[in-house]
Amino acid sequence: MARIKRDQLKQLVEAAIFVAQAPVSRANLFDTVLDGLTVSEKQLDAVLSELQQDYSERGVVLVEVASGFRFQSLDSLSPWLSKMWQDHAPRYSRALLETLALIAYRQPITRGEIEDVRGVSVSSNIIRTLTEREWIKVVGHKEVPGRPALYATTKAFLDYFNLKSLSELPDIESFSALAEQESHSSEQSSTKISNEQIH
Repeated sequence: MARIKRDQLKQLVEAAIFVAQAPVSRANLFDTVLDGLTVSEKQLDAVLSELQQDYSERGVVLVEVASGFRFQSLDSLSPWLSKMWQDHAPRYSRALLETLALIAYRQPITRGEIEDVRGVSVSSNIIRTLTEREWIKVVGHKEVPGRPALYATTKAFLDYFNLKSLSELPDIESFSALAEQESHSSEQSSTKISNEQIH
């Protein structure tokens, strides 16, 4: 196992997260750029904490989401930065956002249960859109006649809404407002301008 200086380790971790196309977990760092180097979990955690502190007052910050660490723009800058992608911003219906909120807060949940709460049928297009965006997935089937699919949110959902876990979900009214706000900016804008947009 090769040794690496503290400053080099910090630079390597910073660069690895910066060039990655998706959030980078501690395990991923150990399996890739740190493979073959003498680095402990404690050393890595210390470097990550130091990097978060270094970037805390900048326009770009290092945050931890469900899938790992990533660089993203400062929350307070999103009203201006989102203008860069306004023409490409997706527009989501209220029905889609309500469906997503119900899955997030009541998971695992069946399509029928969603319809019972909303009082209207759930369009196949809504389920398809949420699945294609990788915000929801089938996690099983309910043991009732017909064995309907049970839906739950994914790590990609948590990453998109800047959450480490479901325990960080805001109250449902705040989440609905957040989801509607997110629907008016593209995935490349708002608080999640990822590494490839920083270049």
